[in-house]
Amino acid sequence: MSDQKKIVFQGEVGANSHMACRNVYPDYEAIPCATFEDCFQALESGEADLGMIPVENSVAGRVADIHHLLPQSSLNIIGEFFLPIRFQLVAPKGATLDGLKTVQSHVMALGQCRKIIRELGLAPVVGADTAGSARQIAERGDISAAALAPEMAAEVYGLDILRRNVEDEAHNTTRFLILSREKLTAANNGQPVITTFIFRVRNVPAALYKALGGFATNGVNMTKLESYQLEGQFFASMFYADVEGHPEDRSVALALEELEFFSAEFKLLGVYRASPFREKIREPEANRALRPNPAG
Repeated sequence: MSDQKKIVFQGEVGANSHMACRNVYPDYEAIPCATFEDCFQALESGEADLGMIPVENSVAGRVADIHHLLPQSSLNIIGEFFLPIRFQLVAPKGATLDGLKTVQSHVMALGQCRKIIRELGLAPVVGADTAGSARQIAERGDISAAALAPEMAAEVYGLDILRRNVEDEAHNTTRFLILSREKLTAANNGQPVITTFIFRVRNVPAALYKALGGFATNGVNMTKLESYQLEGQFFASMFYADVEGHPEDRSVALALEELEFFSAEFKLLGVYRASPFREKIREPEANRALRPNPAG
């Protein structure tokens, strides 16, 4: 029996999530799972050591399901990884751009490559995922049918790349969270840290305003705040948030204390090292300085 550690991802061999696993944990065995639920189950049962889960894309926005699955699980966020997304137009050997009629991929990929689809006049076909679409195209061998997939999928399934990097936006990037059963908290040693948590505010007037006030007064930068409804309840909103800083920092500790006071529910999901990629996507100071001052 192999002692090699395992990392799970959603999708098929050659998917972007597979590429993320290979980039961050090249020594781990990457295990494909059909659904996000399967990934979580494999982690919680001990079948896998880590999970590489996409949570948001700079073009398409939030990746579904994660916000519902993560709070209900016993898993912890131990890291993040940003993967620039590059889509290749791939087809079976012998295919030509002029001969293509359809293009298959995940619905998000189709949405992120509208220009090439329009330029070539292709009929889009929704597939379960990018790598799976590449596999199906390869199996069918129809030279009029193409797929939008990562370069790794073209290698795995023996497809030709007819046009490289066909995504509409060069900044197209997916952020992944790395999940573990173990609670591995980043050291508070002055390195950039992200703290992620969920909360539900108490049912009192201006509760959200009051709950978040501590972050403003203590100078804590909140990089993400998203709300979502609890299943079947329109009135019960949960909030998912990322802030810069460590809970041991006095400013973050005070802000979280104020948040918890106005919250009916609070759960810390992870304290982990911020990806160096964040420096590339940080808003330039010059842009901030150009904004009008609402105070006059």
